[in-house]
Amino acid sequence: MNLRIATDIGGTFTDIVVTDEIGNVNLFKSSTTPNNHIEGIMNGLQLAAKHYNLDLPSFMDRCNFFCHGSTITTNAIITGNTAKVGLLCTKGHRDVLVFREAGKDHPYKWYFDNPEPYVPRHLTYSVEERINHEGKIIVELNESDVREAINKFKEKNVEIIAVSLLWSFANPAHEKRIAEIIKEEWPEARYTLSHLVNPRIREYGRTVSTAINASLGPLIHNYLGRFKDSLDKVNYKKDPYLFTSSGGLTLPEEMMEKPLYSLDSGPALAPVAGKFYADKELGDGNVITCDMGGTSFDLSRVTDHKIAVTNNVEIADERLSIPKVDVKTIGAGGGSIAWVDAGGLIRIGPEGAGSEPGPACYMRGGKRATVTDAALVLGYLDPNYFLGGLMTLNTKAAEEAIMKSVGEPLNLDLVEAALTIWNTATSIMTEAVRDITIWEGIDPTEYTMVGGGGAIGMHIVPIVEELGIENVIIPEASSTLSAYGGVIAVLVKDFERSYFTTTSDFNYEEVNKCLLELKNEAVDFLNKAGIPSENQVFEFSVESRYPFQEKDLSFTLDTDHFGDEEALQKTKEKFHDTHEKARGSRDSEQHVEFTIWKVQAKGLIPEIKIEAEPIETNTPSKGAKKEDRDVYFRDLGIIKTPIYNGEKLRPGNIVYGPAIIEGLNTNLVIFPNSSATITKYKNYLLKINSNKKTEKTFNTHKAKMLGNV
Repeated sequence: MNLRIATDIGGTFTDIVVTDEIGNVNLFKSSTTPNNHIEGIMNGLQLAAKHYNLDLPSFMDRCNFFCHGSTITTNAIITGNTAKVGLLCTKGHRDVLVFREAGKDHPYKWYFDNPEPYVPRHLTYSVEERINHEGKIIVELNESDVREAINKFKEKNVEIIAVSLLWSFANPAHEKRIAEIIKEEWPEARYTLSHLVNPRIREYGRTVSTAINASLGPLIHNYLGRFKDSLDKVNYKKDPYLFTSSGGLTLPEEMMEKPLYSLDSGPALAPVAGKFYADKELGDGNVITCDMGGTSFDLSRVTDHKIAVTNNVEIADERLSIPKVDVKTIGAGGGSIAWVDAGGLIRIGPEGAGSEPGPACYMRGGKRATVTDAALVLGYLDPNYFLGGLMTLNTKAAEEAIMKSVGEPLNLDLVEAALTIWNTATSIMTEAVRDITIWEGIDPTEYTMVGGGGAIGMHIVPIVEELGIENVIIPEASSTLSAYGGVIAVLVKDFERSYFTTTSDFNYEEVNKCLLELKNEAVDFLNKAGIPSENQVFEFSVESRYPFQEKDLSFTLDTDHFGDEEALQKTKEKFHDTHEKARGSRDSEQHVEFTIWKVQAKGLIPEIKIEAEPIETNTPSKGAKKEDRDVYFRDLGIIKTPIYNGEKLRPGNIVYGPAIIEGLNTNLVIFPNSSATITKYKNYLLKINSNKKTEKTFNTHKAKMLGNV
């Protein structure tokens, strides 16, 4: 039996998803090991091998597809544990990382200082050279400047050199020559060139992305080398696929070249899974995916079957100009710490307890209350059946932490304090959903919600009830949603090139040449990856704007070749439609400026065939019912609540609230006035029986946005 395996490292748990060719899915979790992430992966693989009654080498020998996502590069940037970078730039532009995009991000916060440049000024050197926007050499490269800068980098023990020259994407000749000089002067030195990392217009975005890419290079080389060695020792001889921030997979050599695309790669795969489940269950192309892990709550959106992608990526106060799945992340996970501020208000996160010491109830040394501790005290978790019984929780430790952190400071009893923590976390997550829907002019009631993460089942019903969302899917693999996204994702790489032209003076020859060159690069990439031509897909797009606009909009092209005026007019009209939808206005009389042409290469991987199971009676069997447990519900207080074993529920069964469904990796709290139906694919479809009008929330907030309230 051939197996497909995906792993994803979270702040608290490392997820393992194993599927076979007929769609059977098994999920495993091991504690994340912060000091050596590979150890946590191997522990999870050992659990999976044991489940299949195999030793680890025999288990891995059955694997024909292995993919992996991690947070090591994101954490490295946040904590500052990156390589020491020296930056080479064009003379007169030494302060590009200081001035950023000009202006101040928070102009009304007089006390807010601009962040320090990603590469310190004393490690930034300029060289005499100049290429104009057409790629013509105006000033030849001063090679003595380059050699002098390299020797200074040597003296300052720089680990890697980033090179970002003005207009290098139009003509990379000078950057290429600098690479040759580095090899001559310092053969063992590593370097990164901006025209290879991010060949697009706008100096700051290209330079900072090149600097960040360089700073992650040594880390990712070391990590992937050790990771591949570990897989080799357990009999997996192939190259693993790696998650990317574009919502797909790539090869190790590609990631070593551009580690920038590993940033937030795990959360980028969650909407891939959310899109898959919504389409499979309901045929819906409008999806909000939420993933509540141990340390964060990640949100993303799919509209008309397309995952939202942005070029305005922010990380550690830096704005990158690379295509990345648009994911909103807040510090509201199961391990997020609850605390009371100086003003007597309760706060949740952003600090998390992680896997060690973890929540107080884990009994690993954690002393501060977390969202998980509150759920345990409220009865939403069985202390003896956490992770399917693999881990025992200590209720007394949770109670003590809650009273010390929240109860005593706010003069609340135990249940009130636990409810306050749980309710605050739920409210924060609800507002986060509003941020990516209502405040962007999108009606959440027109979307299906797909919930992921081990803790989401304890919060999802009140979230969607408040927002008026009618269709909610909690997948069987919800606790490992991002990892499951890796199992079904495709090989992806983006190719792009800056070339400015307008609809009023469109250069057909240069645009068609640009698109052809990009497609040839994309084809070469997929061919090298071994993807047969019938499984190669190419999506063409362009970034455009009205004259004098600062921000571009990206939209897909319906052609890969502009043959006549009609094709151009159709593209122009599509931009007007995109602008109206995204920004609420259109000006059909204006001409359109095109700035960046793009091709996304996709290598399709054989689809997992999931067979539907026959629908049985809607009444759960007696074997699925466990003993009742005391559980707290607002308006009802603490009541005896039926508990069901999720593994024994069958397709067609309906569980009405109040009730709790306990699975191996997640708990689903069915609140009063709601129900859960087990679908033919063994997922949970939630229904909320509320008297609220579904459009009430959207219309109220829309009125506020328009200033009518």
